[in-house]
Amino acid sequence: MPFAIRMHRTGGPEVMCWEELAVADPAPGEARVRHHAVGLNYIDIYHRSGLYPLQLPNGLGLEAAGVVEAVGAGVSELRPGDRVAYAGGPVGAYSQIRCLPANRLLKLPDAIDFRTAAAMMLQGLTSAYLLRRTYRVQAGDSVLIHAAAGGVGLIACQWAKALGATVIGTVSTAAKAALAAAHGCDHVIDYTREDFARRVREITVGEGVAVVYDGVGKDTFAGSLDSLRTCGMLVSFGNASGPVPPFDPLLLSQKGSLFLTRPTLMHYTAKREDLLALGAQLFDVVGSGQVKIEVNQTYPLAEVAQAHRDLEGRKHSGSTILLP
Repeated sequence: MPFAIRMHRTGGPEVMCWEELAVADPAPGEARVRHHAVGLNYIDIYHRSGLYPLQLPNGLGLEAAGVVEAVGAGVSELRPGDRVAYAGGPVGAYSQIRCLPANRLLKLPDAIDFRTAAAMMLQGLTSAYLLRRTYRVQAGDSVLIHAAAGGVGLIACQWAKALGATVIGTVSTAAKAALAAAHGCDHVIDYTREDFARRVREITVGEGVAVVYDGVGKDTFAGSLDSLRTCGMLVSFGNASGPVPPFDPLLLSQKGSLFLTRPTLMHYTAKREDLLALGAQLFDVVGSGQVKIEVNQTYPLAEVAQAHRDLEGRKHSGSTILLP
């Protein structure tokens, strides 16, 4: 019988259990996939801790790559043997085998292996909607990307640079600064040592950036607003340092008629055609070599608790995968 990580209560990494879990034949509209690699993402910690509530007991994980073993009635786009990857709900990617809706699966190009796919789907599709939909980055834009050496950060920085933007990234260590600089950042700021908003103003000669992509949350929110040009946009897409506290929307007016959005991948890929379009853009930019996927940490899936501890401790750079 296959194994999976299951969670019966919320809390720290210790709540994740390695359990046998029966997997049925796929229902109509589903496919059964044997995972070859599973992605690790910060949203998994939000689910585990209860910040983003799940009905319990439940699995964890939103991203994996593998091979289709069987398909249910009504599935015409896939067949057994297809190499596929996915990102987004339903949760349960921390498993050896699972069934899931076939319309959430994307066929992998031959040039992309399972480990690369598992490392890039959630972070890459996130980068795709951030850069091409939420705020469509244009050549000549100045952009600020927080956590530039993280999984989303390394992809987004390379992609923004390929689009012709001036890319400013923030990091927390000298080693991460070097990594960000090697992956598309024109300017790197260590926000543990510098006032990043002041430095952004210096870099942009007082104007500010067109957009800030902020997956950090509480610790960077105020400075992100102060980094924007008039009518600029703050895209708050994560809470790595904790949720942003309540604030008066009048502040957006006072700081330059700013825009604020809190998007999620789920909404940007709810329609099959949108998922296919974003997937195609991601596969193209990776396949062209403009964006390189860095798998810098690998753990056995059964040892995912340590992977969570290391991620929360900011010991990771680039992408992390779990091997079933």
